Amino acid sequence: MGLLRLLNPRSITSRLIFLGFVATLTLLLYTFASPSLRLPAVPSFFPQRIRASCSPQAWNDGKWVYDLELRLRNMTMSTPRDALVFAGMEGCAADREYNWHLGADRPDMWDRFPNVTSWRWQPTEECHVRPLDGAAMAKDLVENGGWLLLGDSITEGHFFSLSCLLYPHVRATPNYTENPYFDRAWAQNLYLSPTSPLIPHLSFPEGFSVEETPLVTFRRLDLLYSQQELRDLHRELHPGVYEQNPSFQLFSEEQTWSLSPTEYLPELFSDAAHTHYTTLIVSTAGHWTTTLFHGYRDESISEDEGYGIYGLLSFFEEAMESWATDVQRYFDTHRGGETRQVVVRAYLPGHEDCHNRNEPWTEYKEFDWKWYNWFWIRDYNRIFQKVLSSPKYPDIHFLGIDRPASLRPDAHATGDCLHIMTGAGVLEGWSHYIWHFVTRELPGRIR
Repeated sequence: MGLLRLLNPRSITSRLIFLGFVATLTLLLYTFASPSLRLPAVPSFFPQRIRASCSPQAWNDGKWVYDLELRLRNMTMSTPRDALVFAGMEGCAADREYNWHLGADRPDMWDRFPNVTSWRWQPTEECHVRPLDGAAMAKDLVENGGWLLLGDSITEGHFFSLSCLLYPHVRATPNYTENPYFDRAWAQNLYLSPTSPLIPHLSFPEGFSVEETPLVTFRRLDLLYSQQELRDLHRELHPGVYEQNPSFQLFSEEQTWSLSPTEYLPELFSDAAHTHYTTLIVSTAGHWTTTLFHGYRDESISEDEGYGIYGLLSFFEEAMESWATDVQRYFDTHRGGETRQVVVRAYLPGHEDCHNRNEPWTEYKEFDWKWYNWFWIRDYNRIFQKVLSSPKYPDIHFLGIDRPASLRPDAHATGDCLHIMTGAGVLEGWSHYIWHFVTRELPGRIR
């Protein structure tokens, strides 16, 4: 009977099916385990059922660690393009001040490579985040909505860095190589590249256009309000100033770029056929100085006291409360089926004597001098965070993730000690955490 059972056709068929299943499973496991056979970016497309968690504070409290995998030993920089190699990047889609953004425009400073790009931000142990993956980020931006970046030249640096992180999956406009004279107020965009290998793997929203729907847009916006709106707000809140001095002028003639929320909020809520943004990312403070806001400048007050900057800080708080109220009201009256949010990234000051620094700090070091408004940037951040801590603004989130930048005096562009170079990990860290926050932290919250 045992022999007959073994010779039974059904038994033989079942065994063959089982053996075939085992062989197929073994082949699949081998394929995906072998780096040489793994398809690029495919692992990022598998759904992640466990929602990673990392609060802004937990991210901010980390440290810079030297990454041996990023360090290319026995290599010296010989061309500007080497900066991309050292940073582990294939290229950058944006082309405005290309080498300057990479910190590669001055050969006399090439000796800081590759060390400057060999550091990685390590958040605290309680942080569980996806690895930074440009392909996976591009997929999220297509399927779940793009980013609208509003800010000054620091945010423009963030935009340039994004164009490198997302490369080769994006193309950029406008083309500054062909026409370097575009106005700074004009929008800069990243679109899905029609040659991206991701396209067959993407689920496009209704109305999405590869040619016309941007994944990321940067608009130059120094103050969050237009100057006229700030003049009107100041006159409304402080009429006594104008009664005592009818010729009072809030602003100097210093050049600045800014827009009204009535111009940029409708862009956030446009449909996929036009923009399809779901996240507005803003940052401000750098241009809130007593040089631009000349009405607050008081030369009788010492430099240590900021020439009257404490009065300007008070108006900043009033203006940010007004701005948050206007933005939240717009959200409440235009809310649709798709979730949208505003992220406020903490601003950062510069560093003194930055080009004589060649590695990150482990602890922040105070200023010896009080240049510009750098010493008081922490106060601007504290004020904005306090304003947004109110439950009145459920769709506006302050991200206090400025510490990684504050510990990198070595990571500045070649021409000054304020702007941050692409590839050093600071700007890329902003993208990494904001991507995590809007795709992992916010979806798990109950509004």
